[in-house]
Amino acid sequence: MSNEFTYPDIAKMIDHALLSPTLSTSDLDTGIKLALAYDVASVCIMPCAVPRCAKMLSGSTVKTSTVIGFPLGLNTTAVKRAEAEQAIADGCEELDMVVNVSKVISGDWIEVRDDIAAVIEVAHGKKQKVKVIFENCYLNDDQKIRLCEISGELNADWVKTSTGFGTSGATIDDIRLMRKHSPSHVQVKAAGGIRDLEMVEKMRDLGVSRVGASRTKEILDECRIQLGLSKIDVADSPIGGY
Repeated sequence: MSNEFTYPDIAKMIDHALLSPTLSTSDLDTGIKLALAYDVASVCIMPCAVPRCAKMLSGSTVKTSTVIGFPLGLNTTAVKRAEAEQAIADGCEELDMVVNVSKVISGDWIEVRDDIAAVIEVAHGKKQKVKVIFENCYLNDDQKIRLCEISGELNADWVKTSTGFGTSGATIDDIRLMRKHSPSHVQVKAAGGIRDLEMVEKMRDLGVSRVGASRTKEILDECRIQLGLSKIDVADSPIGGY
């Protein structure tokens, strides 16, 4: 495992996840301020909070991301398309969409492809990005490989392991498989079970460019300790104190 990294190398891998249904508006604001202070890649927030999040992140290098068809992926394609349109209108820059797992398991690949294509069409039409969530815990390797191929053909920006709400999250084997079977222009995101700096480093070494995490503070505090950097105080951060 490589120990050669800068703070931005690690911080800009993290999509700070604020997706628990029990988070209050105050909790969300606190999470957004934390993400700003630590200067992560994005805040992945529940769709209803996108306008507020986008306003708080305005002028920063932290992007607003949200979820589409989350967490089951079983919405109709028309609903996913509408969700994508609304999210972008509200200020979202990256969309993490869940594939229709039932259709994948059934081998209905035309419908699976059309479902993914609809969200990518909306996002790319507005110059925004899409992460295609497979929910690997329910799939076999052949299904994962086919999803990598479809996502590549459709020019998805990332393929992503999990929602974090399934029976398991990112695994080393799945990351290796997804990187091997995705074209070079498609990045890989790991989510579910990313709880410490060691796991982030492992994922980075395997070619992962993003991770979804809720333990962002713990991960990045450890990163700063390893690099000999000062502690970040969210309350004292000018941008974090919005």
